[in-house]
Amino acid sequence: MPANWTKRFIGVALLAAIAGGLAWFAWPRPVLVDLAAVAKGPIEVTADDDGKTHVRHVYTVSAPIAGKVLRISHPLGEQGPSLHVGDEVVANQTVVALMQPTLPGFIDVRSRDQLQAEVLAADAAIQQQEAEVKRIEAALDFARTEFQRAQALLRTQSISAQAFDKAKFEVATNEAALASAKAQIDMRRATRTSLAARLMDPANAAPSDEPTCCVRVLAPAGGRVLKIIQDSEATVLPGTPLVDIGNPLDLEIVADLLSTDAVQIKVGAPVRIDGWGGQPIRGKVVRVDPAGFLKVSALGIEEQRVRVTIDLSDPPEAWASLGHDYRVVVHVTTWSAPDALSVPVSALFRKGDQWAVFVDDNGRAKTTLVKIGHRNNRTAELLSGLAAGDRIVLHPSDRIADGTRIAQRE
Repeated sequence: MPANWTKRFIGVALLAAIAGGLAWFAWPRPVLVDLAAVAKGPIEVTADDDGKTHVRHVYTVSAPIAGKVLRISHPLGEQGPSLHVGDEVVANQTVVALMQPTLPGFIDVRSRDQLQAEVLAADAAIQQQEAEVKRIEAALDFARTEFQRAQALLRTQSISAQAFDKAKFEVATNEAALASAKAQIDMRRATRTSLAARLMDPANAAPSDEPTCCVRVLAPAGGRVLKIIQDSEATVLPGTPLVDIGNPLDLEIVADLLSTDAVQIKVGAPVRIDGWGGQPIRGKVVRVDPAGFLKVSALGIEEQRVRVTIDLSDPPEAWASLGHDYRVVVHVTTWSAPDALSVPVSALFRKGDQWAVFVDDNGRAKTTLVKIGHRNNRTAELLSGLAAGDRIVLHPSDRIADGTRIAQRE
């Protein structure tokens, strides 16, 4: 009999242990969460986007005339200015490009035959005019002889005054005709030279290497070479860009911000600049363009953008390694408060058409409606609903509801 009671007691104890274990496993445990305290502190709202440094005054040197520009950057010993990106230039002294006349173009067979025929015609015209000069010279010699005879007869009153004047007129007329004929020869010879020059072979018409044959293009302003646009030797038209010149210490930053952000930006707003590889630097907005433009994002979305120009406030020593067309990230302040009550954005969620948070109320989550004002990517300005020191749940999941037991995650 006692053995039966012992077995029963052991069975009841095992059943109680199993039931206790099942109850322990089934008992609801508190949800582990991250908590943060509501506190006062500085808060600011910024418009963030990529920007690009830009030399404020860039001088683009262009070809003043049509011609062949020599190679701008080349090894020593070759003809040309030998400029490289980063070289310093002096206004109206440094030669940034050297230009030579262009070579004559090639002539097709028909045009060459026509020009050769015109050259032969010009030679014949010259010969004809030379014969005319000889004829006029003979007539002039005869007229001078007659005039000398008329002078001798006039002394003896053996010739009339009219005959004497006629002999004198013949001399003057033939002299004028001779001068005109000689001028005609010079003109036809020049025509012949022009036609022969048009027949010149481009391979034998290379320009002279003397400096008098070239046009020296000087730097319009002092600074450094930012970009060599036309590096290789080439034949260019007037106005072709050759070199960009500017002062690397005269930098500004240009950022294309969304128009919805640009309407909140005021001239003089402070800017924080980072993402350029160095320590953050400060700047301020100096211009917000009054007109926007359409820009397609990397995802193919059409966005209306506005160009914002920013000046650097820190001394040049803080950003000396920045250069022209460098990428930066700008944070333009649109609103700020030195001592505002704020909550992390990660704690907010929507309840109907209002914002709400879960407050830690003695180990249980309590849904609390809040009213927020300005906000940025991390914090939001708290207008009402909470007080400083209240502990709220960060990143609330779907396991948390009003009244859920919570515990702070280690």
